[in-house]
Amino acid sequence: MQPLRSPYNPVHIPLGLVLWSIWFVAIYGGLSVGCAWLPPAPEQGQWTWLNGSLAVLSLLTALALLGLARLFQLAGRKDRASPPERFVARLAAGVNLVGAIATVFVAIPILSLPPCL
Repeated sequence: MQPLRSPYNPVHIPLGLVLWSIWFVAIYGGLSVGCAWLPPAPEQGQWTWLNGSLAVLSLLTALALLGLARLFQLAGRKDRASPPERFVARLAAGVNLVGAIATVFVAIPILSLPPCL
């Protein structure tokens, strides 16, 4: 068994989707709480404090997932690793990349729609 910090540990395979799930719950929970406590005026359109903070959170999450995907991709290219270790690293890289892409596509409405309608 690989140490937890090793990029070849199988626990890293679902990490991207777990991080995406946490982001998804936080983004829609934050939108609901923001709309309930301090809703922005509809006249402001999509350029509100709420959309701005959700967009920043989305950007940070997407960058973190892309960084993890790159880390695992580089680990999967090392020749010193055995084939099962490279498979784990490459699969983890793919899952993190899918999480980053999903984050971007779910966050696109934040930039184009006003909140709290």
